[in-house]
Amino acid sequence: MPTSFTVVPVKDNSEKAKERIEEEDGNDNNELEENQDTAGDGVPKENSPFINNTDNDKSNSYDGTNMALFEEEMDSNPMVSSLLDKLANYTNLTQGAQEHEEADDDEGSKKKAVKSPQMGTFMGVYLPCLQNILGVILFLRLTWIVGTAGILESLAIVGLCCSCTMLTAISMSAIATNGVVPAGGSYYMISRSLGPEFGGAVGLCFYLGTTFAGSMYILGTIEILLTYIVPKAAIFVAEKKEDEGEALLNNMRVYGTCCLTLMSVVVFVGVKYVNKLALVFLACVILSILAIYAGVIKTIFEPPDFPVCMLGNRTLQNQNFDKCLKVDTIGNLTTTTQLYKLFCNGPESNATCNEYFLNNNVTQIQGIPGLISGVISENMWSEYGPLGMLVENKKLSSVGGSDPTQDIYLPYVVNDIASFFTLLVGIYFPSVTGIMAGSNRSGDLRDAQRSIPVGTILAIFTTSIIYFTCVVLFGACIEGVLLRDKFGDSVKGNLVIGTLSWPSPWVIVIGSFFSCCGAGLQSLTGAPRLLQAIARDGIVPFLQVFGHGKANGEPTWALLLTGAICEIGILIASLDAVAPILSMFFLMCYLFVNLACALQTLLRTPNWRPRFKYYHWALSFLGMSLCLALMFISSWYYAIVAMVIAGCIYKYIEYRGAEKEWGDGIRGLSLNAARFALIRLEEAPPHTKNWRPQCLVLLNLDSDQAVKHPRLLSFTSQLKAGKGLTIVGNVLEGTFLTKDAEAKKAEQNIKSSMTAERTKGFCHVVVSSNLRDGVSHLIQSAGLGGMKHNTVLMAWPGTWKQSNDTQSWKNFIETIRETTSAHQALLVAKNVDSFPTNQERLGEGTIDVWWVVHDGGLLMLLPFLLRQHKVWRKCKMRIFTVAQMDDNSIQMKKDLQTFLYHLRLNAEVEVVEMHDNDISAFTYEKTLVMEQRSQMLKQMQLSKTEREREAQLIHDRNTASHSMNDKSETLPDRVHMTWTKEKLFTERNRNRECNSNLAMRDLFNMKPNQTNVRRMHTAIKLNEVVVNKSQGAHLVLLNMPGPPKNRGGDENYMEFLEVLLEGLNRVLLVRGGGREVITIYS
Repeated sequence: MPTSFTVVPVKDNSEKAKERIEEEDGNDNNELEENQDTAGDGVPKENSPFINNTDNDKSNSYDGTNMALFEEEMDSNPMVSSLLDKLANYTNLTQGAQEHEEADDDEGSKKKAVKSPQMGTFMGVYLPCLQNILGVILFLRLTWIVGTAGILESLAIVGLCCSCTMLTAISMSAIATNGVVPAGGSYYMISRSLGPEFGGAVGLCFYLGTTFAGSMYILGTIEILLTYIVPKAAIFVAEKKEDEGEALLNNMRVYGTCCLTLMSVVVFVGVKYVNKLALVFLACVILSILAIYAGVIKTIFEPPDFPVCMLGNRTLQNQNFDKCLKVDTIGNLTTTTQLYKLFCNGPESNATCNEYFLNNNVTQIQGIPGLISGVISENMWSEYGPLGMLVENKKLSSVGGSDPTQDIYLPYVVNDIASFFTLLVGIYFPSVTGIMAGSNRSGDLRDAQRSIPVGTILAIFTTSIIYFTCVVLFGACIEGVLLRDKFGDSVKGNLVIGTLSWPSPWVIVIGSFFSCCGAGLQSLTGAPRLLQAIARDGIVPFLQVFGHGKANGEPTWALLLTGAICEIGILIASLDAVAPILSMFFLMCYLFVNLACALQTLLRTPNWRPRFKYYHWALSFLGMSLCLALMFISSWYYAIVAMVIAGCIYKYIEYRGAEKEWGDGIRGLSLNAARFALIRLEEAPPHTKNWRPQCLVLLNLDSDQAVKHPRLLSFTSQLKAGKGLTIVGNVLEGTFLTKDAEAKKAEQNIKSSMTAERTKGFCHVVVSSNLRDGVSHLIQSAGLGGMKHNTVLMAWPGTWKQSNDTQSWKNFIETIRETTSAHQALLVAKNVDSFPTNQERLGEGTIDVWWVVHDGGLLMLLPFLLRQHKVWRKCKMRIFTVAQMDDNSIQMKKDLQTFLYHLRLNAEVEVVEMHDNDISAFTYEKTLVMEQRSQMLKQMQLSKTEREREAQLIHDRNTASHSMNDKSETLPDRVHMTWTKEKLFTERNRNRECNSNLAMRDLFNMKPNQTNVRRMHTAIKLNEVVVNKSQGAHLVLLNMPGPPKNRGGDENYMEFLEVLLEGLNRVLLVRGGGREVITIYS
């Protein structure tokens, strides 16, 4: 039958509706402001629209009727419409310089509304990458590299370095387009892809690289200033030519420190000025490069006039003479020149002169013969040499005669450092860094996932073309001796690359000066913010102070540290020495970018869905290999130092426990490796040689969920020395729905105790209806696959006698039975609170093993494992075994010594003889008292049961009487009960007194069971022997007797164990798992 529905709309009061709309608008505005906060892990926090979001605005709670079926889940699972609305309003604000500029501009006033980022690919990625890649090495060292390595090897160097950065850019593009990349750039990408340990290590390496880059740019600035702009500004002036190098380094240190201080003040006072000048610095770079190409074209028609003076085939420093002549004829008068005075001891024509000077002629060659001169064929091959080697032109004739070792102090152009291929790679590589500039500005981009790959790859392609063409053009236009003249001494101190430029060398000099200044300021701006981002992530605890700054967020402390580290590079003072250092750190960073991409691709994690599709794990792996190769090619010792620094940071973060979960690839790799290993372990049980105790530690907690016996955890770590599996388990009584919070608190407390006791393992808290079942579940199900426990460690229930609850020792005995049934070893520690902590160091003493029955060798293996730990290292091992009347104790001792020799165990051996003595009256009496106590406990338990049964009986009879009264009307002729309540109590007391008297009479007349007497006799005699021999031992290990098969004697079993352990301090009862755990075979 069809049913009609009528929808009745519910109208709100208009004023209330208006107020609600205004309130929602206000909440939306608040959300925009809250988006600028940062979460605890340093990531910009946004109003997440996803499941379990605790920051959702409570006013958005659902109050409609169409989806009432889901209204109870709206707090945790938002509606799809709400989700899409949040995503549409998502904003990602950078923590970079732009944010600090706004804070400066708006200080003291209300914050402006956030504008959506509008930068495109060209302005946001391409030009910043271009500015960061092109720089000091291009202007100051590329000509020298071409002249020293030759065109072919220079092309190889450029090809290697550019291939490395191109492959890294492809990997970086894949990572950058795999979701939204907040401000933080490369550090954010690496840390979120490889985890906090790798992220912190590589992030700090990248920070150090950026900081040393600042040193390099400052040194380049000072080199241009003192060598090419104002040489007379030098504070230290060399008296002799051999002191010129040291004087230059001292000048670099003084001026470099002043320049660093000035730049740091500029960065501290106002970052916005640095950012506004960025385009000016970029314009200087572009104009300088255009001037180079214009100069190359001009050399085809009119080569510039830069003559180089040669003495024989040696290049002269053309700074202290004006004419390249030995003698000059003015009219009819012949006079010696300034050059003559440099090689002779006077201006006279008969003065004593250098022999090489006398034997060779002075000639002039063009420093820049031009593009079509054919000089390219001469510059094809390398001209490496040691420190102090003279720069020579092999085409020119030369007559020897002087000592070359002394000639370096004459005004010749010489090598200031030893040159070889690998050194040039390290010096050149910084000129291709800077590819991360686009990803660092990801928050400013209109479409970061499109702009970063396109802009970065285009910038690398452009700069690669520039470098390749410059190498070829320099080799084709400039004479080889001028190319190898690093500081332009042969052309009156001009910048070598400036001699090629058009219209004037000053275009390159001024352009390179401002370019280096700008790059240095950019490094001093970016490095402190990178350190601040790492510090705010909280993964390196000692860096947290550098996360603070000025009120506007400016990283003041980070800037101070950056300046201090940068000063180290300034004190090194040599551009050629600093460049390989920062090459190492950048190569380390690029290596891990490639590793991150390769890992994510190979693991095929579900979240790995980059929009950039032109990547492959093989390319990433090739890029990673190339980075590693370049590190060792550039400088193997710097590479090792950089790896050691990164390794130390990694281990420090791991040791301090970086509790960050970023969904990184290393965690995915660990999961895959663990799965593979577990499957392999599942194939077969471990061999005896691989057996080690994999412990399930059963802990007890008090009423406040605190660990009762933390020393049990200490003993576990000492027993395992950090190896193998450790599962710490605990059981809470109740149901999981009601005990969920307590279970989490218990787990947290156990983990805290594990950390305090340095116990590495897993925690497993089970909620069960009773303790017995919970322990049984742990024994059966703890672990996974092949990584399951084979040993159960627990504490001795020391208060079992005083406790009114018999369930405690019954649970203990049932645990023993279950471990035996599961073929697992059992270790029970008595007086565990007296066991040593991990900080203690036991002195000379013994670990005594009482080997009564064979348990698979576990008793002998445990002391060996304990002695691997520093707590027990000084203890000696003693093994006692028991001989009966018909045993040959002498032969037993020899056999045992031989057995221990084959087991490679060092221990003293002693055989103790136990004769079959008559059972003493003390034993008989102790057994009798034990059985009487057991009987009394049973009577007490029986009385309790009877009381409960009688109460139930009264309840049933009252219920029956009520039902009889209800039926009295229909059945009047029933027989009525004559029992009254008083009669019932009287009869009950009379029966109880009779039963009590009978029980007491039986208790005093009972005789002990003979089996119990024999067991008590064994316990007493063995205890006497153990106490006599081992009372002073640091630890006693003893075979644990099994519980009786008849459960009726469980309480007697506890008495036997108590007697056996009486008088001993630290005891470890050991029960084997039914398999051999030690072998004599290799």
